[in-house]
Amino acid sequence: MGQQPPPAPKKKTGKIIGFGCLGIVGVFILIGIIAAVAGGGGNDEPSATKPAATQGETKKDEPKKEEAEPAKKAPVTVTAKKAEFKKSILAQGDDYTSVQVTITNNSKDNIEINPLYVTITDTGGSKHTAELGVDEDQLDTVTLAPGENVTGTITGKGKFDAKYVTYTDGLIGDSVRGDVG
Repeated sequence: MGQQPPPAPKKKTGKIIGFGCLGIVGVFILIGIIAAVAGGGGNDEPSATKPAATQGETKKDEPKKEEAEPAKKAPVTVTAKKAEFKKSILAQGDDYTSVQVTITNNSKDNIEINPLYVTITDTGGSKHTAELGVDEDQLDTVTLAPGENVTGTITGKGKFDAKYVTYTDGLIGDSVRGDVG
């Protein structure tokens, strides 16, 4: 009777691969935290220079010298008003509510605008996300430079009375609210 050969040593490649993947995930989390800390805070100081007038602006838009200017403008302003739903070819039926939204960039940095960044809250407190492509005048996806604005509609599914709209800078950024007038 012969002896059996000794068992083969356990391979540790599974542990090595596991710790390697964990290390990569850790690096991505660390980069995300550093990016959030470095670019997350807004500048609370008002801009020292006014942006140059863009084409189409007139002197009547500027406040008179006698009037006191507001102490600080919000970096982003949102205005909203009820709008008629203009059915596109993607809409299924007429059971939608549209709100015309104007978003103005008062900051000194570019901001990203996307219909997915805007929600409608009704008078009952329910939130309605944007139904993409169902309204002819849908808010465009654009990058707004300082001083620029964009206007378009945000459309929610169903018939409801819109109370306010909320724009979130990116999917997890700061939120700005505008009452529906």
